[in-house]
Amino acid sequence: MNPTGSTSKLRNPDLLKDRSAGPTGQPTVNVEEVKTRIHHQLVEGLDLAEARRLPMEELHRECSRRVDRLLDEQKCPLSASARDQLLSDVMDEIFGLGPLERFLRDPSVSDILVNGPQEIHIERQGILSRTDASFRDDKHLMQVIQRIAMRVGRRIDESSPMLDARLEDGSRANAIIPPLALDGAALSIRRFGTVPFDGQGLCELGTWASEMVAFVEACVRGKVNILISGGTGSGKTTLLNAMSKWIPPHERVITIEDAAELQLQGKHVVRLETRPANIEGSGEITQRELLRNCLRMRPDRIIIGEVRGAETLDMLQAMNTGHNGSMTTVHANSPRDALMRVENLIGMGGVQLSARAIRQQMASSLEVLIHASRLTGGKRKVISISEITGMEGEVICLHEVFRFNQTSIREDGHAAGTFEACGVQPMLLGRLAAEGIEFPVGMFRRRQLTDFEKTKSDSDRG
Repeated sequence: MNPTGSTSKLRNPDLLKDRSAGPTGQPTVNVEEVKTRIHHQLVEGLDLAEARRLPMEELHRECSRRVDRLLDEQKCPLSASARDQLLSDVMDEIFGLGPLERFLRDPSVSDILVNGPQEIHIERQGILSRTDASFRDDKHLMQVIQRIAMRVGRRIDESSPMLDARLEDGSRANAIIPPLALDGAALSIRRFGTVPFDGQGLCELGTWASEMVAFVEACVRGKVNILISGGTGSGKTTLLNAMSKWIPPHERVITIEDAAELQLQGKHVVRLETRPANIEGSGEITQRELLRNCLRMRPDRIIIGEVRGAETLDMLQAMNTGHNGSMTTVHANSPRDALMRVENLIGMGGVQLSARAIRQQMASSLEVLIHASRLTGGKRKVISISEITGMEGEVICLHEVFRFNQTSIREDGHAAGTFEACGVQPMLLGRLAAEGIEFPVGMFRRRQLTDFEKTKSDSDRG
């Protein structure tokens, strides 16, 4: 690198040639318009492919020099902070996702929703709000979507107008473009924290009570088969990630997902991901195929990110054939609905089994059902932990051990309530005791559990 700051080592001297630059116009007092105009001229004048191959410091220095020149032409100097922000925006355009990068750097943002180039919404702490960020036009938004697709080796165009992919930080991205999206391209990004929560961390957030944490931890360590259910955005994946920390480090865990989201905290983890069909309609690898191959890889536990098809029956059979302690999630609005959905998914797989036979398979495979929900105001909570104890006639027996009872809506708009022990002594206790796991006397008697959020607010007032 040239210490004098010259650009003699640029591979392409015309790298930043202003191919689209037009008349500079007259001086203006609208600083925001000047910033926007300079940003457009600088980005449109870049050969982005060549720029990404340059060292970061060299590219930053060259962009800085061009910004100074364009500011002189506009006859409207910017403050140091505004100039630095302009440079940052340009670097985001070259190496990142343009106007979305600042939200991706913000750990408090959980969702980014793009409804066309001029409308970007984000979610913080369960509250959705519109931002002042925007793309230049439809072409700019499509360039960012194409960049996401290329990074994961996929394509999105008129012949394949949907994309499901993951970003480098593990976030899940979904895009849909015309002709399916009538009002222009739409992009949704579901964020995941860089540092996964553990069970105690979720307890401090008020997601569940400490007694519930102790019981679920014992179930994971005792190799109990667990189904996590809940609606979209209810925290199923976050909960599964937290529970994975309790899997003993010597066990071999294999995960299967459509789009890799899990951040399991074990040491011996093998991650598998499905593959969609190519443009010719061939080459698709489904979760069912990965699950069958997984059984030949000597797993101690199998974790499926979400069951949604024919792999459901294979998962239940794996739980019954030596892969105890396996876990999966399913979309449902209640614990009982979760069992009905699992039954329907098995039936949709074309399996010729009676409803009773399917339910018997479910009752013998699944042992604990954890249901999570996103309540009014955006708070995520575990609202039910139930034990599956077998069948009575044609019905699967579901005994609720812990639950969250919502009582009101607080002044800040969030749901208020208490966690409760339901007075049911789990049948699993004998099995867990044989594994050396015991619980305090009276832990499961009917009572109200400590509400961490209430305790914290009381101590803050004190």
